[in-house]
Amino acid sequence: MALMITDECINCDVCEPECPNEAISMGVDYYVIAPGKCTECVGHFDSPQCVQVCPVECIPVNPEHVETPDQLMTKYRQLLGLDKPAPAAG
Repeated sequence: MALMITDECINCDVCEPECPNEAISMGVDYYVIAPGKCTECVGHFDSPQCVQVCPVECIPVNPEHVETPDQLMTKYRQLLGLDKPAPAAG
């Protein structure tokens, strides 16, 4: 499951540098997480680092991007260039 940042974000700037996948960036009004890059820190850490440092607890699981731990590990490996992406279904 990719994570998301809610509108409760106070733009404190602590989450962005913690993301090992560079999935967090400043959006129009507050920080956002790119679901294609978010692995919930699978492959890097035991828990999502952005969630650990967020002072207002505004980083829940994104219900629109539900992924299993195996899918997150596959995404991690693809982001690092260890595996080629799977062909698109179509």
